[in-house]
Amino acid sequence: MKGGKISINRACGVGAAFLGLLSIVTIISAFLFARNPAIVWLCLLFILLVLSCAILFVVYLRRKLVLFSDNLCQTIDDMLNGAAAPPQIREEENLFYKINYRLARLYDVLRENRESIAKERADLQELISDISHQVKTPVSNLKMVNATLLEQPMPEEKRQEFLMASSGQLEKLDFLMKAMIKTSRLETGVISLDRKIQPLYDTLAAALGGILLSAERKNIHVGVDCPEDIILAHDRKWTSEALFNILDNAVKYTPADGDIQVSVQSWEFYVKIDITDSGKGIAESRQGMIFKRFYREEEVHDIEGIGIGLYLAREIVTMQGGYIKVVSTVGCGSTFSVFLPNE
Repeated sequence: MKGGKISINRACGVGAAFLGLLSIVTIISAFLFARNPAIVWLCLLFILLVLSCAILFVVYLRRKLVLFSDNLCQTIDDMLNGAAAPPQIREEENLFYKINYRLARLYDVLRENRESIAKERADLQELISDISHQVKTPVSNLKMVNATLLEQPMPEEKRQEFLMASSGQLEKLDFLMKAMIKTSRLETGVISLDRKIQPLYDTLAAALGGILLSAERKNIHVGVDCPEDIILAHDRKWTSEALFNILDNAVKYTPADGDIQVSVQSWEFYVKIDITDSGKGIAESRQGMIFKRFYREEEVHDIEGIGIGLYLAREIVTMQGGYIKVVSTVGCGSTFSVFLPNE
């Protein structure tokens, strides 16, 4: 029989039999050599005392082993069932505590991983739901336009109107896909920001270049106050993208003949970029929600957009160690303040 297959009870029985046999041999040897009953009785008493101590020790050890095995099984069951916390052994200086302590640490790691996976799964489901919601409308419109063009005869002028509508929906889908690709690459680390010490003036100018035409169409005055000597470490391409998204929102939600003011200040630890518009403003209860992906207020659904610009802007700024703050009053416009570390 292999030693690895001997149970604890059988090992204790074998040990007890060996000690009993050894005790009998010792008593017989003492009697044969000493021929004195008193010495034999002393040996017998000593052996009984030793056997009693050994039995008590084995009983105590077996009890501790059973208790530890029960706790170990309970801990493993808790890990499998996702219970709040495993049972703890309070004796901090024994072997059982060390094993239980490491099991508890393993349990915490597994629980954190499980919670992380659950959160990622919930985020993925939310993302899929959001994308499905955003794609459903333009796809439905495209199907309707395509069916109309195929099934109904119409003059060339009307046909051109339908084709223009179809082109608009395709552009919306293209914009959505590009925005999602940018966001995905940033979140997964496929694209890492390349922060270099360079003038902020050129970065801001690139962002402003993207909104000047749309601002001109609405006769919106854009004022800029940015010292050319402000230099800080930032990724020009992605920072320009973040500023453009905020400026683009300002143009969309500012009525015709309105004003947008951009000002830059260099502080000790941060460079502050304020983008102030004279638009409709944002209710205080909604100011914490506007940075959520695909969030749009009910009353602005007729304005072009998919609600991902501010989310992407916050991600870009946060990845560079900065943050965005918004101050707004309904009917009095909004101010988005971008803070970038002044290193």
